[in-house]
Parts: sequence; C-alpha cells; structure tokens
Amino acid sequence: MSVNENEWFKNWFDTAYYHILYKKRDHSEASLFIDELVDYLAPPKDSEFLDLACGKGRHSIYLNQKGFDVTGLDLSANSIQCAKQLESKSLRFLEHDMRIPLDNFKFDYILNLFTSFGYFDEIADDKAVISNVKKSLKKGGMFVLDYFNASKPNTNFDVLFKKTIDNIDFEIIKHIKDGRIIKEITVNDSGHISKYAEQVRLYDLDQFKQIVSDEGLTLIQTFGSYNLEPYNKTTSERLILVVKN
Repeated sequence: MSVNENEWFKNWFDTAYYHILYKKRDHSEASLFIDELVDYLAPPKDSEFLDLACGKGRHSIYLNQKGFDVTGLDLSANSIQCAKQLESKSLRFLEHDMRIPLDNFKFDYILNLFTSFGYFDEIADDKAVISNVKKSLKKGGMFVLDYFNASKPNTNFDVLFKKTIDNIDFEIIKHIKDGRIIKEITVNDSGHISKYAEQVRLYDLDQFKQIVSDEGLTLIQTFGSYNLEPYNKTTSERLILVVKN
C-alpha cells in the first residue's frame, strides 16, 4: 500500500465543509436503493453486512433497521465518531483504511456505495481494496460496488458551479486529467478562503471486470441506476456491480 499523508480524502472528508456541502444528499433515495438491493439479494435474516466506506452510516443504519447485523468502516474519524452514537449490539462502526486487510472478520455481504472507490493515487491501492474484499467475504458471499458510469458522455466539465449553504459560499469546477475526474472546491467562509479537491479514477466496466476477475471474484450482474434498471453504457447514471466470491 502506498502511503501519502497528503492524500486529499484524509483531510476533506473530516472537514465541516464537506458535510455542509453534501448535507442535502437524498436519504430517501439511499433507503430506496437499499430496499431494492435487499429485494434482489434476498439475504437471510442472520446475514452479516459490511458497509465499506460508510461515512456517517446512513446505509448501515437503514440496513440494521431492516434486521441485519451491520459493521460500518470509514477512514474519517469525525464520521465514525458521529456514527458511533447509534451503535447497538448488531450495529458497530470502526475507523479503518480499506486498503488494509480487516483481519478476523468474515461477512456474507460487503457493500461499497455512493462512489466510495477509486480515490487513491495508485491503481495498486484500488486493487488492494478488492483483494481485501475477497479476504473478508465468506465463500459464496456477495459484493456490491456502486460507481458512477464513467462511459456516459458528460458535458458538465470545466463549468463553474456556485452554491451558498449556511452562509458559506462554495465554488466548484470539474475537469478530467490523467484518467481522473477532479473536482476543485473553493470555500469562502466569511472571507476565509479554503481550497480542496476530490479525485476519482475513471474506471469503466471492462476495467472493473478485469480487477474483480484478477482477485478470483465473479461478476454476476450489472445495474445502471438505484432502481436497479439494466446498465446501459451510454445512458446509465450509475454502474452498479454485483460480484460473488
């Protein structure tokens, strides 16, 4: 695993600005997606789930409310501290870097949702994540990876977006460089200027197929939306992979 103390996500995800910018994420959409996934996967009630890169745990909490044992992992100390307030006997949260193996844990299902993959400088680190998923899945277990559809034509690049939330001004511009989508974020908080960047690698379906195959996992289904509509390379918003160990 390559280690870089300046990796963008280690700072950005722990800031108050990140949570302010994205606080209006659609929780009803997240719940609908989990409902659709559970209907599709049909997990037994005693199934154990891992929510990999869980953030503040919105998916984990809803899964647990549906009766499943859930562990949520995230690198952000602030997010995990927040999520831990809702822990129970069947719901737990741990601060953890998903590039590092999670020893002594095995799960029936592992979920990596809302484009929580492809952040790292090195492709080898992304492959390490999939390798760790393999190690943490029970035999016959399932892995669901929810990503944006990198193959869909997109015209929203090099366009400046502005929004004001809680009297804080955000300016955002997206562009593509070196096989990544880079989102540059400038924050103006009462005259105090901060700059951040998000970076996500452009993985298409063929690249994902190769990565999961290299780890001995089997891709069994792809979907193109949170309603689990069929995946279409040029029109789908999402690329959702269902993989079996």
